[in-house]
Amino acid sequence: MKESVIGKIVVIVLAVTGLVSLYDWLVTAPPFMLEERVPGMDKADLAAVPEGSRFGPDGELIRSAGVPAEFKGAWPCFRGKDLDNISKDQFTPIPSGSGFPLCWAIEVGEGFAGAVILDGCVYMLDYDREKQADALRCLSLADGAEIWRYSYPVSIKRNHGMSRTIPYVTDDFVVAIGPKCHVTCLHSQTGDKKWSLDLVYAYNAEVPPWYAGQCPLVDQGRVILAPGGTALIIAVDSDTGETIWETPNPHDWKMTHSSVMPMDFHGKRTYVYCAGGGVVGVSAEDGRIVWEYPGWKINIANVPSPLIIGEDRIFLSGGYNAGSVMLRLEEKEGQITPTVLFRMEPERFGSTQHTPILYEGHIYGVRPDGQLVCFDPDGNEKWTSTGANKFGLGPYMIAGSMIYVMNDTGLLSRVEATSEAFRLVDQTQLLQGHDSWTPIAFASGRMILRDLTRMICVEAAVK
Repeated sequence: MKESVIGKIVVIVLAVTGLVSLYDWLVTAPPFMLEERVPGMDKADLAAVPEGSRFGPDGELIRSAGVPAEFKGAWPCFRGKDLDNISKDQFTPIPSGSGFPLCWAIEVGEGFAGAVILDGCVYMLDYDREKQADALRCLSLADGAEIWRYSYPVSIKRNHGMSRTIPYVTDDFVVAIGPKCHVTCLHSQTGDKKWSLDLVYAYNAEVPPWYAGQCPLVDQGRVILAPGGTALIIAVDSDTGETIWETPNPHDWKMTHSSVMPMDFHGKRTYVYCAGGGVVGVSAEDGRIVWEYPGWKINIANVPSPLIIGEDRIFLSGGYNAGSVMLRLEEKEGQITPTVLFRMEPERFGSTQHTPILYEGHIYGVRPDGQLVCFDPDGNEKWTSTGANKFGLGPYMIAGSMIYVMNDTGLLSRVEATSEAFRLVDQTQLLQGHDSWTPIAFASGRMILRDLTRMICVEAAVK
């Protein structure tokens, strides 16, 4: 009985205390302001971005003791100057079986971000895990010493690598896209900032799985980017970063890992892009959509870029059982229509990561089973690599009439670039890590390669 009375007294005291506290809270201003939760505003990407800004976080420039090498060769962007992954340099290749002398090696943040080369400098986008910052770095082609770096804070978690894009460099500027779609443009010699743009904030872009893989295109004094979001493709002034035009996105197609490629069709410049819901061609003049093809989309990851063949053909390839397709553009009464010429099942040809190469009238690439393949533009197979000659997800490019193709573990093979037969020249183990998937850069007789955590520069030409 006493316990029951005591319990009632305790309940009454707690109730009175609660009422007093509530009255005090209602008549007294709270020590903080309560704000309504707005959907989308809790994105981690925007934590470092001031409200109303489209320019991304501020960065820091650090200059170091490195100096440019006395080389004038260039590999200025993804797939090289002509966007075909073919070096036009005249050089004498290293003799078969003699190996590739190492020029320098550096440790890099986890990822697959490749290098570009111009006037003795090497440019790459890196990630500094200790400082939690993207870092656009300029190195000497001579010895790998850092000349400058520009970094800005951004929190990135490991997701099978971090940085995986390739900058575009000119005599005046270098522009790069970070893992979370921050675009940064700097003076290429000094590293001083020209402009920046946050595609997530400005265009509601959605960061792709495994982070951004799109590489910027520079064309006609403009930087061409594909945000997805509220604008499918945009053109910005390369000097100021001001928007010149925006392509509408009526189907809400998302950003992919594929990069925009230029194409001249019937004398008119267009840009071709493999978006999340299909392929699109837009006018270089004003960004208007001139044709669409919704029949090509890869649900998991669309990575290879369109391969332009002549003035009216586009070869599309992908992984994840997508295979490949050849499109032809036809114009009737001012209307451009893409039609399918043929399809190839993945066991004949597809590509999970790398864009195939058109060389002397034939297409070369590595299909999902790891075989290097040569076929003509009508889809007729000429040869495949045989036996143990499989290359996984490694990169490949052509220089000096040879295909340089690397496997996942850093074994570099040289193969004759001929449609007659598969002819292996030699093989050299250049990297000892894993996931050697990064596109190769080739200039001034030197070749830059990397795996997940290490970048190297080797001599590929006889001096």
